[in-house]
Amino acid sequence: MASSGEQDMVPETRVLAIASHVAYGFVGNTMATYVMQSLGCEVAGINTVHFSNHTGYRQVKGTKTSAQEIRDLYEGLVQSYLTDFDVLLSGYAPSAAAVEAVGDIARDLKRRAESKPGSFFWILDPVMGDLGRLYVNEDVVPAYKNAIHYADLILPNQFEAETLSGVKISSVGDITKAINKIHEIYKVPHIIVTSVQLSRLDGSSTPSSTLTVIGSTIRSDGSPRLFNIDVPTLNCNFNGTGDMFAALMVARLREAVFASSPSLKTTTSWVSPDDVPATDLPLAKATEKVLSSMHYVLEKTMEARTAELATPIDPASTEQLTDEQKRLRAHLRETKAGEVRLIRNVHALRNPKVIFKAQQWRET
Repeated sequence: MASSGEQDMVPETRVLAIASHVAYGFVGNTMATYVMQSLGCEVAGINTVHFSNHTGYRQVKGTKTSAQEIRDLYEGLVQSYLTDFDVLLSGYAPSAAAVEAVGDIARDLKRRAESKPGSFFWILDPVMGDLGRLYVNEDVVPAYKNAIHYADLILPNQFEAETLSGVKISSVGDITKAINKIHEIYKVPHIIVTSVQLSRLDGSSTPSSTLTVIGSTIRSDGSPRLFNIDVPTLNCNFNGTGDMFAALMVARLREAVFASSPSLKTTTSWVSPDDVPATDLPLAKATEKVLSSMHYVLEKTMEARTAELATPIDPASTEQLTDEQKRLRAHLRETKAGEVRLIRNVHALRNPKVIFKAQQWRET
């Protein structure tokens, strides 16, 4: 008889996670590895950077992993027959060459799984920028555009969806156009645009306090099945939320696929039959759980942040600082207080209370 802890676990899943790493806080693989392990996944990690902290602090020490080092680490796994992964999760890569190396790793893992359809799945977060600007070198964009052809699920934000599709999202209808274009150009089976504020788009009555996540799984003719989930926005700047979303999606999508029809887990890219409506797709069911877990954790983070910042600072600790140093110290304090409180809220990862439900996407 399974223990309660075992019942909380998703189907056994072996993951190769390729993303950044920080010594302090939760972003990149530091976030993703803990999240996936908490849900019962076996995780091997290749770190694309080794930093002291995330770059939101405005100062950082550490090193970037070269593309050759990424390749060498993977070759080390290959030579010891350590490549029996069910899922590849890839996030931030520091250069175009690093993106290409990750793409080559994905293709090799796909080749090894060719004889068993559905046995390997690549979730790609194309980390390029946000809020209208790139924060990677321009040559990273074509590298991602080449790699995405081999991905099973991509997780762009609104800006990244615009970059990949060539469609400027300035109206609600443009979202559909952008997702259609991504399906058409890259043949990627599943897409989730992770953050759209519909209130900023023309003709929408959606409240400004709402963030919309929009997902799609293709039909056999390549057309999209679109759903959306609305969640309340939280007035805080969090780091690592994209990594938390991606890591939870690894576990929850595999769980939803296994809970679906028996044949789906042996279907290439886990694409459901055409008669499955958008809101019943495994992608939609997984996203409901992912967002419910995240909202709880981030609410608790905000509560802890408020309490931490309410604690007065000893005036003696700043009296010798210049005004500029005081501003930096205040920024560092606020950024530290906003670190995601993951450990003490792990129960929300394992047993989310689903409060956000998928809806059929409608442009009006």
